[in-house]
Amino acid sequence: HPGKMREWWLLVGLLCIPLLAVYLHIPPPQLSPALLTWRSAGAFFTFRSNNIFYRETYGAVGSSDVVILLHGFPTSSLDWYKIWEPLNRRFNRVIALDFLGFGFSDKPRPHRYSIFEQASVVEALVSHLGLTEQRVNLLSHDYGDTVALELLYRSDHNRTGHLTINSLCLSNGGIFPETHHPRFLQKLLKDSSFLSPVLTRLTNYMVFSKGLGDVFGPYTQPTDAEFLDMWTGVRFNDGNLVMDSILQFINQRDEHRDRWVGALTSTFIPVHMIYGPLDPVNPHPQFIFLYQKLVQRSTVSVLDEHISHYPQLEDPTGFLNAYFSFINAF
Repeated sequence: HPGKMREWWLLVGLLCIPLLAVYLHIPPPQLSPALLTWRSAGAFFTFRSNNIFYRETYGAVGSSDVVILLHGFPTSSLDWYKIWEPLNRRFNRVIALDFLGFGFSDKPRPHRYSIFEQASVVEALVSHLGLTEQRVNLLSHDYGDTVALELLYRSDHNRTGHLTINSLCLSNGGIFPETHHPRFLQKLLKDSSFLSPVLTRLTNYMVFSKGLGDVFGPYTQPTDAEFLDMWTGVRFNDGNLVMDSILQFINQRDEHRDRWVGALTSTFIPVHMIYGPLDPVNPHPQFIFLYQKLVQRSTVSVLDEHISHYPQLEDPTGFLNAYFSFINAF
């Protein structure tokens, strides 16, 4: 009976509508104790009427060294929690922020998110902290690598408000469009204008943790609590709804490749790359071969073969050893 069948599907459809309506307005998860502690240890400053979260601690006495940590997509400054204390013992000031649209920072929408604006956010923070004249060390990951390259470009071209960069250490960022493989969901979100609003609302914790788990090595997967903290960071201030707009950075990397890769290849500032080689986003060995070919003045640390896209979380000891041997060499 096709008629009966049609009625049945109609009924199922009608039953699903309220469920879907509830589902799409699921309140964001509660902040875990770890996230509450992280937030209460930080502060906010205002950038173009948006609140930007940052965290700053004073560490090593007798040193004036400053390190600024620039996180990746789609996570937040919490990515640095495993290496924070050791950095604090080496540097006088350790500073991290949540970029606009990420973590505890504001997530305006609609808004045209861009790498240029995020670089201006960092410059504004440095100015807010009174460090514009101070030499700073940049340590970046993923999306943060591209922000760092824009900061480097501005510094090397003496742009107004630029940082004084002492050194730059990158990690696992898709800095070359030609060896960068965005995840399937990222491609969908950045290029399908009509689907994006639906997809950003439909992305749930399961989809998120599966997608993020794929860019961690098999033996270094985040715990359930870590996954949930990362997802909570995304959902905070409805950040899932700005993902598609933030993801335009992949297109921006293509468009401004010469500017950003050019800054990297022409700078005289000490540069280092820490690389987890199991990274599906920037696969081994193509990525590192191209990097070594193009960025000849940079030194490179390749971590253990099972470390993937989040080296500072997957192998904090290896990451720190690589970073300290770079920073202590000049």
